[in-house]
Amino acid sequence: MRSETTFPMSRAVLNAYAEGQEDETLLPLVGVNQQQTPLGRIQPGDSIIFYNIRGEREIELSRSFTEENFRKFPVHPGLPVHFTTMIEYSKDLNTGVAFPPRGVLSDTLSDIIAAHGLAQAKITEAEKAVHISYFFNGKKSDPLPKEERIVVPTRKDVRLFDEAPEMSIDEISREAEARIQDPSRRFIVVNFPNVDVVGHIENEPAILRAVEAVDRQTGALVDQALRQNMAVIVTADHGTVEKWLYPDGGVDTGHTDSPVPFILLHPEQKFSLKSEGELTDIAPTILDLMGLPVPASMTGSSLIQKKPSPVVPVSRLLLLILDGWGLCENTKGNLIACAQTPVMDRLLRDCPHTRLAASGPAVGLPAGTVGNSEAGHLHIGAGRRIYSDRLLIDQAIARKEFHRNPAFLRAMENARQNNRALHLMGIVSFFSSHGSIEHLLALMEMAKQQGVSELYIHAMLGRRGEQAESGARYIRQVEEKCRSLGLGQVVSVIGRYWSMDREENWDRIEKTYRMLVYGEGTPVPTEG
Repeated sequence: MRSETTFPMSRAVLNAYAEGQEDETLLPLVGVNQQQTPLGRIQPGDSIIFYNIRGEREIELSRSFTEENFRKFPVHPGLPVHFTTMIEYSKDLNTGVAFPPRGVLSDTLSDIIAAHGLAQAKITEAEKAVHISYFFNGKKSDPLPKEERIVVPTRKDVRLFDEAPEMSIDEISREAEARIQDPSRRFIVVNFPNVDVVGHIENEPAILRAVEAVDRQTGALVDQALRQNMAVIVTADHGTVEKWLYPDGGVDTGHTDSPVPFILLHPEQKFSLKSEGELTDIAPTILDLMGLPVPASMTGSSLIQKKPSPVVPVSRLLLLILDGWGLCENTKGNLIACAQTPVMDRLLRDCPHTRLAASGPAVGLPAGTVGNSEAGHLHIGAGRRIYSDRLLIDQAIARKEFHRNPAFLRAMENARQNNRALHLMGIVSFFSSHGSIEHLLALMEMAKQQGVSELYIHAMLGRRGEQAESGARYIRQVEEKCRSLGLGQVVSVIGRYWSMDREENWDRIEKTYRMLVYGEGTPVPTEG
């Protein structure tokens, strides 16, 4: 039987589990040699490929390696590296990009509203700010004319949000109520992030509190809007906690493939809705209700099946996005069904409603994959299907185009010609919306083909969408790949909590940086 010392990092992760740690917050593990010297540290002239996708949680760590005069924490003073990212995380980053952006989308829902001179407001807390701005607006960073973005600060007094499942929902609601009271705000988008954010943590009582907080505040805003003669749409971007158990009874803290609700409240009239639809149908429906033209680029269609006559366009509309609120008839493991949700129960009983597909091809993702907030908000705002970066990358691998990618070739050529190391860092997962282990394995194969002699893997783990203790299995898979290729070594492992941040928690990013550069972490003896 093969000795487990052949796979030291996966064994170290298992040992960390035994000590009470978990993937998401795993403290850094660093491979060392017999002299206790850290292996595979990033050094001047090395090549780095950060193979994650999505990008909003990858910017901070990328900045620490590429930004001139970086000041958020002390960095190595002489560490120029050849840095490449899978996609463009930010246009301001000085990196190579393997799969450049395909350009911003035009004629989105927000574009049409702005083009008609109407004021719009978008409100959430910092955890979801990028989703109702950048993604909702078709990957445009700057606000449109007469667009107001209100971002409530995310609490810094808790380590994880199961300590405060209500998050900043009261502040979000106060900001929303102020805009509802202002008749000049014609279109208002509110995102409640609680169910999604808290749902990624294995804490059932906390999730029930999150669900109930969202239900309560949904009722308050719906009542406020109807009193102001506004139309209201209640929907979600993907599912999460309505399928909280795997078939074997294990807890699933990831997103789901469930449909999401679409509920329409009109201050004066009732409509008949189609029996089903997709997230892409939301934008055309809103434009239909507001009497605005639906552009030809929106391939979605209005969900309104039968209109009363005569129809008077609504002058104002509130869109409530209950992040992570999926629909599932099975009550077993359904934490939404387990929670007290009198508001949503009443809306689904008394108001026109339907179910919208929010996963797989309906949101530009590979068949069989779960939904996510990026794809969800992008499709809600775009009104058309947009092929995801993950799908395009998967297709490139299948067509063998991946191994000819110029940005990857330059990174590997730099390592080979200058006798430097190539570092591959990113999420080690299959289900994460931030990346796939298949992309890592493809890069490892490419490095072998390109004659790279020194290859190091720096893995980030996360529980979202994965079974308990799945990180160790993934690390073992990568170690086995290194063995079969005769190239590469997993030299550091850390939880994504420390490496993938978007709220300027620079102390977390510094922990990852110091692991990568200085080898700070729990030493793991290896055969290297």
